[in-house]
Amino acid sequence: MRPPFPGWHRIRKAAVSAAIEPNTWIPAIAAAVFKIGDMDENLSDWSAEHTPVFGSQTGAKRASDHLRGATGVAYLITAMTTPGGEEPKEWTAAKFKGIAAGAVALSLTHEVTGILKHETDRTRPDSSDDRSFPSGHASIAAAFSTLASRNLESLPLSHKNRIFLRAGFTTLAAGTAWARIEGKQHYPSDVLAGYTIGHFISAFINDAFLGLGHADDFGLTFEPSRNGVIVGLRWVYYV
Repeated sequence: MRPPFPGWHRIRKAAVSAAIEPNTWIPAIAAAVFKIGDMDENLSDWSAEHTPVFGSQTGAKRASDHLRGATGVAYLITAMTTPGGEEPKEWTAAKFKGIAAGAVALSLTHEVTGILKHETDRTRPDSSDDRSFPSGHASIAAAFSTLASRNLESLPLSHKNRIFLRAGFTTLAAGTAWARIEGKQHYPSDVLAGYTIGHFISAFINDAFLGLGHADDFGLTFEPSRNGVIVGLRWVYYV
């Protein structure tokens, strides 16, 4: 039986696995790119003025709450339907462990987001306050989406259905992020950074405590050669 807390080796492995996932580094790089010049401000102003998806800033703000809530519902449904054992005691213990790990991931995401908001003091596009960076809606929606996607790995689903559901969860989180931009609550870099935080923390906590997903899909190999050492990188990306 696995101990209740992971060892340092498993923690390091989970951290590396979470860091190299595209849903962590792609939005992080995109957030940095948007900080170049006036890209952040220009897209924020355009989206808030034209509101191409949600029709109005008020509608966008309302939609961001609903979409974030939908990611939470997706997480709870998947968490409760994952296998937990045939005996009631075994099932209850498994569900408690899963929900507890999810609660830790969500709490840590919320705390890290809050600390960064306090430290950066970035004014929102609508000038309502100085808590623009990073987006809390985006970070929590990304955390819910990632946890729900991780739960799918233990459900008896076809590969096609699993991909479809993961894409749906990601769309909900992405929709939450975009709605915050249209609602003039955040700049693009705010929501991209929030997404990075939410995905990385939830992936790390889930993999460290509940199972390392595709733990053997990344690794470094070292082989001697005539001129020195050949370093190899193995990375299998699942879609």
